[in-house]
Amino acid sequence: MVDSAGAEIGTPGADEPYHSPGRQGRHAVVIGGSIAALLAARALSTHAGRVTVVERDRFPDGPVTRAGVPQSHHIHVLLEGGQKALEELLPGAVAELREHGAPRVGMPRDMVQWQNRRFYRRTAATAHLLTGSRPLLEWLVRRRVLADPRITAVDGTEVVGLLGDSRRVRGVRLRERGARTRHDVRSLTADLVVDASGRSSRAPGWLAAIGAEPPHEETLDTGLAYATRLYGNVRSDEGTDCVGYYFVPGHDEPRGAVALPIEGGRYLVTLSGLRGSEPPSDGAAFTDFATRLPHPVLHDWLLRAEPESPVHAFRATANVRRRYDRPGRRPAGFLATGDALCAFNPVYGQGIAVAALSALALRDALAGHRRTPTTHRVQLALFKASQQAWDIVSGADRDLPGARGDAARTRAVDRPAAWYMARVIERAPGDPVVGAAFLAACALTAPVSALFAPDVVRAVLFGPVLPAPTEPPMRPESTTLTAR
Repeated sequence: MVDSAGAEIGTPGADEPYHSPGRQGRHAVVIGGSIAALLAARALSTHAGRVTVVERDRFPDGPVTRAGVPQSHHIHVLLEGGQKALEELLPGAVAELREHGAPRVGMPRDMVQWQNRRFYRRTAATAHLLTGSRPLLEWLVRRRVLADPRITAVDGTEVVGLLGDSRRVRGVRLRERGARTRHDVRSLTADLVVDASGRSSRAPGWLAAIGAEPPHEETLDTGLAYATRLYGNVRSDEGTDCVGYYFVPGHDEPRGAVALPIEGGRYLVTLSGLRGSEPPSDGAAFTDFATRLPHPVLHDWLLRAEPESPVHAFRATANVRRRYDRPGRRPAGFLATGDALCAFNPVYGQGIAVAALSALALRDALAGHRRTPTTHRVQLALFKASQQAWDIVSGADRDLPGARGDAARTRAVDRPAAWYMARVIERAPGDPVVGAAFLAACALTAPVSALFAPDVVRAVLFGPVLPAPTEPPMRPESTTLTAR
């Protein structure tokens, strides 16, 4: 399909239909069965006659957790930018999620959100989240993607290495899960291999094994840990109509929390803490931990709710970016996407949206309407698809105490932007115009440049910090977006 040296490998012209004989003969392999992997397979199906998804787990028949996704028990949100990308890849998918009960939460109207010592005003919603569970979303995506006859899943099978050499990858080496000897390994040839195996990807070692150069890894680790519990039968509070709570940890507050609805009228509640303030995994201690949040409103909510699961803890929250986009001795025919390329601190909820946006970038880059889709150019497109989310998340985490890693240092060139963003965050809770621009950038529906629109710049640089609630706003305002 693509060649890192710049020569086209079997990629058709822009006007050649994907069902041409040449395209039909191409085979792509996707490593992993995650949402990122499935959406990558969907994107590849328009450029290859055959796509094989290789997954170590056995795929379940319905929306249930699986061992290979340790975060399945935790809160997942689909940001609005991700919803739009998913809909372009799988038309009707968002409506199907809603039909299966995935709640739609408007920000800031539907949430009681605390950040930087103040609560957000609950003004009109300018961004919306889908908050269905991870198993539901993955099941619906998997069902839609694997209904395509061009895409085949091989589950219960793990990739143990790459075929080829430092110039070109020609497939993968496989073995059934549980097999142990070299005689159990078989080969699966391919024109293109896409690694979507997640943050624990073994591809750097596989590349080294065939004489190629593994990527440099950028890391930023705050030591944040979180724990989640499922709740049902939540007794309503007539004093509020909010549907969720969000406490954002910051420089002066090491603890955070999120409570969001999922399908079936249930809730997931996640408590988080930076290094030294980690939440417990014991049920009673979990509830007690909520008393140490900046306000007792969520603790009071927990006392009215009925737990339906044990507490599930998670610790692997470092931001990790593998720089496959940089020049190096890397083979043609190999790409990385999803968490295998750029893994975010999960507490910000960016991962699924970036997976969908990356699949769009993969599809469009392989189409090669403007330039020949070499391996490097396609990988660069995937890198750019995750750039905005990385800038937002790393910018926030870099400011937290105890942040470690080679991406934790604030460079001199970054300081003006960091100063400006601090003023944005300070004004967002009380100023709906600044808040809307900030939400749009975080929801990946607008570029970061939206924060530099004239009305936003005036408010950020010259306007006062407008009043915002110091107590939880239990009812929304009737204020219009432009009210000041």
